[in-house]
Amino acid sequence: MSEWREYKLGDLFDVKGGKRLPKGDLLVDYETNHPYIRVTDLSSKWITKQGLQFVTKEIQKSISRYIVNKDDVILSIVGSIGFTGIISNELDGANLTENCVKFVQKSKGINNHFLYYFLKSPNGQEEIEKRNVGSTQPKLPIYNIKDIPILIPPLPEQKAIAAVLSSLDDKIDLLHRQNKTLEAMAETLFRQWFVVEARADWEEGTLNDLVEFNYGKTLRDQERSGYGFPVYGSSGIVGYHNEYLVEAPGIITGRKGTLGVINYSFHNFFPIDTTFYITSKIKSDGLFFEYFLLKTLNLGEMNSDSAVPGLNKNLAHGIQLKIPPTLLIEKFNQQVKLLFKKLNINQIQIQTLETLRDNLLPKLISGEVRVAL
Repeated sequence: MSEWREYKLGDLFDVKGGKRLPKGDLLVDYETNHPYIRVTDLSSKWITKQGLQFVTKEIQKSISRYIVNKDDVILSIVGSIGFTGIISNELDGANLTENCVKFVQKSKGINNHFLYYFLKSPNGQEEIEKRNVGSTQPKLPIYNIKDIPILIPPLPEQKAIAAVLSSLDDKIDLLHRQNKTLEAMAETLFRQWFVVEARADWEEGTLNDLVEFNYGKTLRDQERSGYGFPVYGSSGIVGYHNEYLVEAPGIITGRKGTLGVINYSFHNFFPIDTTFYITSKIKSDGLFFEYFLLKTLNLGEMNSDSAVPGLNKNLAHGIQLKIPPTLLIEKFNQQVKLLFKKLNINQIQIQTLETLRDNLLPKLISGEVRVAL
């Protein structure tokens, strides 16, 4: 460890902020030559064009100085603080929100991927957290970022550490992309059979003829540990609990807060009181038909409350639709079953790799575990 040296981030990097849009101007959903990176776009290591919004050529002229370049490390500094990512090649020259900063190297002695993993590590996140200011809307001032200490090994070891962690992240990303493809294939089949080829002579009915929305159960935050069965809130997994409420497979959707997100669980789970969990009223192996049916119903637009978004159970049950023949539903479930089997295997691999990465990250970044060169 004698060759590891401690610096402040300000010794190694210039920290530069982004730029807010001019007052009255808005982002656009259609693609232009000027992507605009927001905090919500920092969901994985590589920040890519997928899901981004854009600015017009006219707006870009007024914020043209506030751009990022490929391989820049980005950090969120307002509101949701501490999210980080690396700019991909396709976003070289994109514009950056004022709620993020980028790190510009002062010398060649630091590897940007090592910096990314330091900022992601428990130690990096702790240093970020204790430098936040403001109570109403937390902020991380640039001068506080420059003051964060970082322990740096020689450049070859930085690259080796980053390579180990990157290989895990790359595998995790590949499996996530495979799962998106598998689910898209199943959804395409659903839409073909039950939307495009829907028959006029199918029986008229309501959603309540097919499924029932059941209330989740209250579970205190302190009971959502890091182990056990997944706990689902309205937007997805919010923790784990040593007991489960519903046997797998299961479908969960939001009742309060986030509406319209439909989650499928391969494992026994605990839905909390901001959710509904779905039970089927038809013979349906795997609940695949019900899952994709709910994804087509735009439940997120059925807000029945004014203050906190809410989904009314009776309103959902009353949605009118055509009831497909049972034999067609069974045929669909059998075809999709193989796709979801592979999807589940991938998900188990993802969880294993994420656990390995998360255990290695603080040890590699601190030098507790060394990488052979």
